[in-house]
Amino acid sequence: MACKKIGSLSNAMWQRSTTCRVSLCAGLNIPAFACGSFASAGATMNGQNCCKDGHNCGPTRNLAANHNPVAAAVTSHRHQIVGKNRGEESLNKSGRAFSSTAPQINNKTYLWARYNEMKRLVHDLIPPGVCNLLNPSTIYANNEVNLEEVDIYGFDYDYTLALYSSALDEMIYNKAREFLVQHYKVRERHNGRILSFQDAIGMVHIKGYMYKWIMQDLEKYILRGDETYAVLHRLASHGKKLFLITNSPFSFVDKGMKYMVGKEWRDFFDVVIVQADKPHFFNDCLKPFRRLDSNGDLQWDRIKSLDKGQIYKQGNLVDFLKLTGWRGSKVFYFGDHLYSDLADLMLRHGWRTGAIVPELEVETKVVNTEQYAQSLTWLQALTGLLERMQMYREPESKEVLQEWLKEREELRAVTKNLFNPHFGSIFRTCHNPTYFSRRLCRFSDLYMASISCLLNYDLSYTFYPRRTPLQHEAPLWMDQLCTGCMKTPFLEEMAHIR
Repeated sequence: MACKKIGSLSNAMWQRSTTCRVSLCAGLNIPAFACGSFASAGATMNGQNCCKDGHNCGPTRNLAANHNPVAAAVTSHRHQIVGKNRGEESLNKSGRAFSSTAPQINNKTYLWARYNEMKRLVHDLIPPGVCNLLNPSTIYANNEVNLEEVDIYGFDYDYTLALYSSALDEMIYNKAREFLVQHYKVRERHNGRILSFQDAIGMVHIKGYMYKWIMQDLEKYILRGDETYAVLHRLASHGKKLFLITNSPFSFVDKGMKYMVGKEWRDFFDVVIVQADKPHFFNDCLKPFRRLDSNGDLQWDRIKSLDKGQIYKQGNLVDFLKLTGWRGSKVFYFGDHLYSDLADLMLRHGWRTGAIVPELEVETKVVNTEQYAQSLTWLQALTGLLERMQMYREPESKEVLQEWLKEREELRAVTKNLFNPHFGSIFRTCHNPTYFSRRLCRFSDLYMASISCLLNYDLSYTFYPRRTPLQHEAPLWMDQLCTGCMKTPFLEEMAHIR
């Protein structure tokens, strides 16, 4: 069905290309080599007058241009701006001159005609249902990755193997606010500086509140444990080596993994490291590995190898690489924190990295809504109109352009509020990617909403990044629509899980 919808979009664009190709390109910031007019096919929308302010601009768009005084006038107006057409040039060459009989039209009416025709096209060129192209379980590639070349898979624990409900976020927020208000009075100095809200959230972790809450009610706070089991089982059954490096304490990890995977969860992993103190684990070699016994008590024997079934504490990546020999792009590590989990591994050690971004699932659902698609497409088209029509500078035209600018700001607010009324999308602010989004592209080869997205792909699958147009490049619509976002392979494998 998605392909049929794309085909409908393509056919609609092709059918209109002879009369409005250039104007459509103008509205969408596609370079134009000639000036076309949307009004050549009639300048009204849905049978209504074309002018936003209620001026009578002629009959409906079903009339031919030569019977539509507004269409003829707009076309005449266009020729006045662009220059004489080929027919006029040939007549002048023969020495004969003719005067135009087309009625004159003022710039204000012309601008609203272009506005309304563009709006009609935006509405018509997005068929119902065409927005539901993005699958929330899709994995997105920043770099080309062939899973067949990956032999070792590593994972963080919190927000990677274990996904938490929004109820935990609320608990963390309330406790952090309590720290600020009761203990530090917001402005009190802490270690020579003002305590920030981020510091307060860190205190929630350091003091163990998060661990205590989750362990008291695993069912309330841990999500999709069966999917975590499915991922680990699949990788292990295909002969992949698995390891875990987490900052969380063993007692906490052990209880959560038993809930999600079962009592024998350690059998899946070749190496398990807790309280690793990331990111220092990855960028210094000061702390040695220590082993924990079956009761979780620290042992002081020197670590000469990292053995399956054992639990290790602290350590560093230099010793980890020496003891395992796991180096380069055959190692793939997944984590939720771009700096603590991924940055050093990609930049300094050449591991493949996968970012877990739970917010991606919610944002994908927003992007799939018709309201978002219509608002964003019209925002882009309106921006293109503003850019092309800014040469009209007389007072009436400036009033029109100011109205368009106001509408553009309102559309920006609408698209932002669809994600979050306070800060919008975590991936984009207006037309620019956010700082988080730029770091995500820099530090991760792949990113996804959860590790369960791996279940959608064969373990020999190759991910290819989509080519996104630069400012000086024209967007290739069909390439953008058809590459990687319509169909998720092997989705039926998750039917028994979700």
